[in-house]
Amino acid sequence: MPVLFPRKSLLFAPASDSRKLAKAAQATADSIIIEMEDGVALNQKIDARANAVEALQTFDFGRRERMVRVNAVGTEFFEADARAVLAARPDTLVLPKADSPSEIWRAIALLDEFDPTGSIGLVAMIESPRAVLSLREICEAGRSRLNGLIFGAEDFAVLTGAVRTREAWEVFYARSAVVTAAAAFGLDAIDMVCNEIDDHERLKAECHIGRQLGFVGKQAIHPLQLEVIQRTFSPTDDELTLARRIIAAATAQNAAGAGAFALDGRMIDAPIVRQAERVMARGKSRA
Repeated sequence: MPVLFPRKSLLFAPASDSRKLAKAAQATADSIIIEMEDGVALNQKIDARANAVEALQTFDFGRRERMVRVNAVGTEFFEADARAVLAARPDTLVLPKADSPSEIWRAIALLDEFDPTGSIGLVAMIESPRAVLSLREICEAGRSRLNGLIFGAEDFAVLTGAVRTREAWEVFYARSAVVTAAAAFGLDAIDMVCNEIDDHERLKAECHIGRQLGFVGKQAIHPLQLEVIQRTFSPTDDELTLARRIIAAATAQNAAGAGAFALDGRMIDAPIVRQAERVMARGKSRA
């Protein structure tokens, strides 16, 4: 399913707090994730559901993507959550703890019931060792609706017994696996949360590595993180200038019947040209 929104930054907003929801609707994020799962206390789940529906029906999100993370399939809340929010027409349903194709199929069944035209997308959260090992099957199961994968590092680390570190090598394999699966199936890959809200140097480092790995964007848990995320996942002016030169030179070479060529001492061939085209495409949505 095609993605209709840029997804450099995705900001979580707890549905249990109407004030934070209203504030998030005006934030600079590309996507707002109305949060009904881990960020909401058990005794607030029902109120959060009502708040999420009200936000979808009454708040002005502008051009921001309206995403909703419901509670996981298998919980007592999933069915009622999904039915309530799908009736309120979000842009995208975010499915947490998508460990296998069965969770995807259950979500798609409800999406097909409430949205037979297929306008509401689905994003799966990959948060467990089982999910990482089932990435191919999960992506294949979601072909009709799935347009993104979000990596959840904290749950993954807990389940593997990994110790979370600043360098994040303990989740490197899983991050790479998510990016690889997303690329194979034409999906957006969204990187993990940085829980250190005030540590912008750590956030910058995580964003930099995430972009190098191939993620198109990153989750945010506070508006203060958005500027760094937006900037890092957007092409710089220098990158855009180089991409334009590569594409222009490749166009001229193709017209002359030539193949690979040199530009500024660098060999340029078809993969390099395709990468330049991707940079230009992301530049069009630069904030």
